[in-house]
Amino acid sequence: MEIAFVLDFLRRLAANNNTAWMQDHRADYLRARDAFAGLVAEVLHRATPALPELAGLTPTQTMFRLHKNDRSQRDPEPYKRRLGAGLVPGGRHALRAGYFVALMPGGGSWLRAGRFSPTPAELAAIRQEIHYDSTGFHRIIADKDLLQHFPTGLDRSVEQLSRPPRGYAADDPDLPYLKLKSFGVVRLFSDEEVGAPDFLDRLVAGIVAARPWVEYLNQALLA
Repeated sequence: MEIAFVLDFLRRLAANNNTAWMQDHRADYLRARDAFAGLVAEVLHRATPALPELAGLTPTQTMFRLHKNDRSQRDPEPYKRRLGAGLVPGGRHALRAGYFVALMPGGGSWLRAGRFSPTPAELAAIRQEIHYDSTGFHRIIADKDLLQHFPTGLDRSVEQLSRPPRGYAADDPDLPYLKLKSFGVVRLFSDEEVGAPDFLDRLVAGIVAARPWVEYLNQALLA
């Protein structure tokens, strides 16, 4: 598995993020994409026995495009600086919580688990679940297995409301969580960790540890 080549390609892309360079290096891009697809396939293979809901997913269904779809006029770069995949039943764009893997050099590689950038209706459903089952919510985000793989816990650095969501009291004890606009845990990996022999094992173990958290969110989203 050519993970080192993937990181090297992405470093070169970051320094030459334009269409002309990509056209001249398309063979390298295809090689890096195929290597990342191999990593995703192996993660799915190893994780599926513990997470049968991922059975049948293919790298093609999970991998995100390298080309940016939402580039603003201020963004001159046409390509993302990472290769990523969403391991979600139904594929990467399914409206449910799941697991997300990305390779990006410079310590930007990650494993994420949760529901990121949910729709307003999804946000309402998640907030309602936290409000109705606060005990279950806190038990899951404080789980020792989850925190072993995601030491920073629930990511509270994401965008959030400045005021309480409509229908919730200003003195609600869970207000810091109810104001969040995204619900996930994140683990970053250094380039050295990505290149280590146990990297795949760590990805799979993290996904398995995050399953109760993802199931909690999907209980709200799919109710």
